[in-house]
Amino acid sequence: MQTARALAHELGLPCVSPGAGSVLRLLAAAGSAKAVVEIGTGTGVSGIWLLRGMRPDGVLTTIDVEHEHQRIARRIFLEAGYASSRTRIISGRALNVLPRLADGVYDLIFVDADTTEFAACTEAALRLLRPGGVLIVNGAHAGGRISDPSARDVDTLTIRETVKAIRDSEDWIPAVIPSGAGLLTAVKR
Repeated sequence: MQTARALAHELGLPCVSPGAGSVLRLLAAAGSAKAVVEIGTGTGVSGIWLLRGMRPDGVLTTIDVEHEHQRIARRIFLEAGYASSRTRIISGRALNVLPRLADGVYDLIFVDADTTEFAACTEAALRLLRPGGVLIVNGAHAGGRISDPSARDVDTLTIRETVKAIRDSEDWIPAVIPSGAGLLTAVKR
């Protein structure tokens, strides 16, 4: 984990805080997650947290556009003791990859991507998750701007719209967990 965090820092990549990571591990364990999708591999920090909570026979499917990040994450997962059969690393934009994944078979989806893709990723999650599956979107606090009505930047507005869409939907049971950058969490009905 320390190596993954150090590499993320070197590359200028944000990574989940230890508090947010422990929530990822907890939710993966609580749902006895076997099939998990992570959107935004980074250097593998959140992937390790998810793998720590998943069943021993679980597979983490992680998607990222940056090949270098995936190369690092693959190494980090192996160094952390996870066999290569425990991870499926897919290169590409999430919005191009998600339509190719199977419907209704995933236990947990973690979105740690560009905020402009939040709405599309949450729509895809509704199709991909089994009933009772969990969606987690990182960054729900919009860098502390979410509660500031004068904050009108694109990221903050997008996050507000995503939170509202999930809150107002009959398909989800949502909550925002105030850990790390804020975790918008929802269980599929």
